[in-house]
Amino acid sequence: MTKIGIILGSTRPGRKSSAVADWVQEIAAEHSGGAQFELVDIVDFGLPHFDEEIPPAAGQYAKAHTKVWANKIAEFDGYIFVTPEYNHSLPGALKNAIDFVHAEWNNKAAGFVGYGSVGGARAVEHLRQIMAELQVAGVRTAVLLSLFTDFENFTTFTPAEFQRESVSAMLDQLIPWAEAFKPLRDNIAKAA
Repeated sequence: MTKIGIILGSTRPGRKSSAVADWVQEIAAEHSGGAQFELVDIVDFGLPHFDEEIPPAAGQYAKAHTKVWANKIAEFDGYIFVTPEYNHSLPGALKNAIDFVHAEWNNKAAGFVGYGSVGGARAVEHLRQIMAELQVAGVRTAVLLSLFTDFENFTTFTPAEFQRESVSAMLDQLIPWAEAFKPLRDNIAKAA
């Protein structure tokens, strides 16, 4: 079965990504795409600032926390990144977590859920560029949640009803793409 990781991109105390990720997982569970979804909270992995001596592209991870993170990322066929927008980009903690590993991301698909004053659009755009470098195909439809209309008093997550349709549209693209990359990864593994 196709397995999708829903990655919580914020580690800030009082963060909104937990509520948003839970909402995405709820919609995904109701979706008829036949995939499994798992929340992946980077807080749970205790990653320090990047501390591997050898670049991740070499695949020679020395630290125990890197190996645990690599194994988790490798489990998935695709990802949904839930990210706030900080200063026109994604949070440093999310970028740091992404940078820890390399091959585990390759030849998979990703969807994006952003939130912020402009719906997290700039964080999503930066994530698309990062994912392209890691050979992850980002689907076209992104879910952009506004602090003005999808959060009551800028704090309590109360998404507009049409946003559910955005999540469904993203899943309609993400699940087939995640499935389509499986044979490619299998062929690469056989050739190695």
